[in-house]
Amino acid sequence: MKRRTAREKALQALFQIDVSDVEPKDAIAHVLEGVRNDDYLLKLVLGVVENKEEIDGILQKNLENWTLERLAIVDRNILRLSAYELLYCKEDVPTKVAIDEAIEIAKIYGDDQSSRFINGILSKIH
Repeated sequence: MKRRTAREKALQALFQIDVSDVEPKDAIAHVLEGVRNDDYLLKLVLGVVENKEEIDGILQKNLENWTLERLAIVDRNILRLSAYELLYCKEDVPTKVAIDEAIEIAKIYGDDQSSRFINGILSKIH
């Protein structure tokens, strides 16, 4: 599975976890739709879930006049996913790549303002 696909599937799984409070492994199985599991997808989802408190704290510090709870669910989870890559995958994923991927995914799954908003927040984190 390409990393872009893994990121998109990870976003879908994180969305399910956020909305329905399902177990990470169940959410991953659901988004894979019978396709073989991917190590990077697993790393992303479990990494965000395991480090959610720290990631959310960092994101909250960089949100101006917003709370994480007020953000669109898609945007919140793109930010979590990308912040995880920025903070925990530095040796494997260059900062520019993590931010660019987040912007492209936001253009697909977010609204018209999502990509600019996400770019602004992630640019403060790295």
